Amino acid sequence: MVTVSLTGASKKDAATVFDVLRTAFPADRSAGDVLQEQEAGHPVVWTADFEPTREQPSMPAAPAPIEGSLTATLQGGYVAVDQLCDALGAAFAVEEQGTASGDQEKEVDLRLRAKG
Repeated sequence: MVTVSLTGASKKDAATVFDVLRTAFPADRSAGDVLQEQEAGHPVVWTADFEPTREQPSMPAAPAPIEGSLTATLQGGYVAVDQLCDALGAAFAVEEQGTASGDQEKEVDLRLRAKG
């Protein structure tokens, strides 16, 4: 299980990122789930859980359009986090901002932007 948290993202961009990951991995939310807005002036963190499997995930065929840049924090097992990072790299321009490693889990902070 990998928990993905998105910050600095519009509702539309967060939905795009989660849609990309949902095409490759089972998620705790269905494609029909609508992200909820918060009151203006409050920080928003969009969160979803994904369960990579042993099967090869279906990677996005083309870059996904997002309007701005956002921060994604991925936390989970080493192999699972790496699989999600690969899927994000297929759809977005990804810059690693930092990592923290534990005994059986790791956390990766990424900056995502549209490719191109």
